[in-house]
Amino acid sequence: MSHRARVAAIVSVGVFVASLDLFIVNIAFPDIQRDFDGTSLASLSWVLNAYAIVFAALLVPAGRWADRTGRKRAFLGGLALFTLASAACAAAPSVGVLVAARIVQAAGAAILTPASLGLLLPEFPPEKRGLAIGLWAAVGGTAAAAGPVIGGLLVELSWRWVFLVNVPVGIGAIVAGVRVLREVRDPDPARPDLVGAGVLTAAVATLIAAIVEGPDWGWGDGRVVALFAAAVSLSAVFAWRSSHHPVPVVEPALLRVRAFAFSQAAGLFFFIGFSAMLLGSVLWLTEVWGESAIGAGLKIAPGPSMAALFAVAGGVLSGRIGPRAVGTVGSILFGLGGVWWATHLGAGEHYAADYLPGMLIGGAGVGLVNPSLAGAATAQLPPTRLATGSAVLTMSRQIGSALGVALLVAVLGTPAPSEVVDTFKDAWWMMAGAAALAALSFAAVGPLVRHADETFAEEVEDALGSLGTPEVVVR
Repeated sequence: MSHRARVAAIVSVGVFVASLDLFIVNIAFPDIQRDFDGTSLASLSWVLNAYAIVFAALLVPAGRWADRTGRKRAFLGGLALFTLASAACAAAPSVGVLVAARIVQAAGAAILTPASLGLLLPEFPPEKRGLAIGLWAAVGGTAAAAGPVIGGLLVELSWRWVFLVNVPVGIGAIVAGVRVLREVRDPDPARPDLVGAGVLTAAVATLIAAIVEGPDWGWGDGRVVALFAAAVSLSAVFAWRSSHHPVPVVEPALLRVRAFAFSQAAGLFFFIGFSAMLLGSVLWLTEVWGESAIGAGLKIAPGPSMAALFAVAGGVLSGRIGPRAVGTVGSILFGLGGVWWATHLGAGEHYAADYLPGMLIGGAGVGLVNPSLAGAATAQLPPTRLATGSAVLTMSRQIGSALGVALLVAVLGTPAPSEVVDTFKDAWWMMAGAAALAALSFAAVGPLVRHADETFAEEVEDALGSLGTPEVVVR
């Protein structure tokens, strides 16, 4: 095996486990709730939300930090942190410990993810780096497609295996990485805004806490009002800091690029609907139709498979007719999947007639949207901001995922048995509404124009690092 292939294999393992954890835990959710008897859905939702919030807030600063300290060091350190936290998740004696371990796990994932691409690209010549980026992105898509089935199989043993399986995989990748990977760093990187990342984390966390606790405490309760006020205040502090720090989490200048700004909105709204769909599907199949974890995983699997299939067409079509049209159509299809469920699903189990069509339609929409988001977010950015733009898009998607889970919890609440079906209908309509907002955001992206002298190879080469030419240190 060539050195390039060994590097690709090692970084792909890290990206795979980090991406898989975003999807696999949804399947384990009902079993975790049963194991910690008496835990409310609102409290347990932080197992998902804590990971998404911390991952989102730390992703951009972690990439800057990796450039500064060395990408090999960051990748291996992030993977070690992720692996140790996975073991802590598996051994967690309470929901509080599990959430705390998930926060640490998300920090490890945020560190290793940008470092992994920074290690992979120098192994390829400029004309082949598009292939490298495609490989790197495909790993995340594979994890999403495999998540429901792998999660279902592991949960049949115990939900703790969902986390425990990361430990031997992580250790193996670390041992191989120490021997194979070469150190890569930028010669003069700027310091990342870690304080800004902390403020963003607190802003999103307080907003989600208000949404999650609102139904139980009452929307007019002083605690809920205080949480909303804190979210607004912290958001204002984050905006001020972003406009004054030399290396902010989100550069204000990027938001003045129309395509970039509206693609962030599209990603936020779409992943509100997507995360609500994913967790809502698991809860519907297991709690309403009484499926086992593996049964739910297999019934959900056609959706991610359809998404993987349509992602190829979505990428090609985005390049030919533009991401605006493809993303708009994809968002509409995803929303129609929610409409189908809202108008067809009932207490009687009719999988092929009632559930499967919505999952297939929605999965096709997901496949069209994902490449369109990436295309719209980066199409009008200067080459030196491609990497930063992609990282901010990932951040928006993760914040959307956390908000989607919070809104789903608020919509579902604790309904009486006779109200369950109607309550889930509200959740499916919410999913469709979020998709409609994503479609409107895509439509607002506007026509995209590239300069004739920009080539894909040049953009990919510059995407390696926006702060300078990397220095490769062989150790």
